[in-house]
Amino acid sequence: MNKNLPVGHSSNVLIGRRLPAISLPCTTGINVDLTSLSGWSVVFIYPRTGNPNEPAPERLSEIPGARGCTPQACGFRDNRDQLADSGISNVFGLSTQVSAFQQELVERMSLNYPLLSDPNCKLASNLGLKTFNVEGQTFYARTTLIIHDGLVVKIFEDIQDPGANATEVLTWVAQTREA
Repeated sequence: MNKNLPVGHSSNVLIGRRLPAISLPCTTGINVDLTSLSGWSVVFIYPRTGNPNEPAPERLSEIPGARGCTPQACGFRDNRDQLADSGISNVFGLSTQVSAFQQELVERMSLNYPLLSDPNCKLASNLGLKTFNVEGQTFYARTTLIIHDGLVVKIFEDIQDPGANATEVLTWVAQTREA
């Protein structure tokens, strides 16, 4: 068994669960408590983004789903207007990377939404979100949460095409409104 594979709870136990009141550093320079947000929000949780000047941990590529963070971030950037038009008030990316590192990505990729930093995996500890370890570092497994008024209403796990995740969210929102 590969000890680096993600561990945590099945997503089914999170549906309908209220998020914990945790204040996370944000690339906007303020802390964000996801429970304080009203309306619909999307939080896509990703392992890490690369920086052209820093190598990624060598063994990261061995973890299924660990690659694709930049295409996922760009997918949410490119679909931000459609997400807003569909009623999604807030979009956040979240990783264990510190805000200063994340800010480089926001600027380099012209992201039109902020990134949240959870270096101590507080959200994972409180919700049982999947994480994995590589070379002494803990990373989140790729997961996307759709939240309404602080409650988890939909979870995307085992995301096969990170670059298409924003489109999957839009499809889910459209289908939910039709129901």
